[in-house]
Amino acid sequence: MKINEYYKNYLALHQNTSCRRFHVVGNIVSFIFVVYCVISQKWLFVLAAPFLVYPFAWLGHFLFEKNTPAAWSNPIKAKVCDWLMLKDIVTGKIKW
Repeated sequence: MKINEYYKNYLALHQNTSCRRFHVVGNIVSFIFVVYCVISQKWLFVLAAPFLVYPFAWLGHFLFEKNTPAAWSNPIKAKVCDWLMLKDIVTGKIKW
């Protein structure tokens, strides 16, 4: 399945605005953490970044969407789609 097709399925799992907000907050926290690691030259800590975003995203799914996170079935495509969704939210294509 190509990423565009997967993204459509991914968005179907993220219809609740509160769930999307949790994803946005998780992505911002992980981005700030990565920037901090780069600035402070703590390179190995960058590997912990996914562990910062997933609790936010998974809480959004369990509390609001009531579904299984896409990362459980395809973590790489789900992460790509997570950033695509963030881009679409920031550009106003998707309401948050």
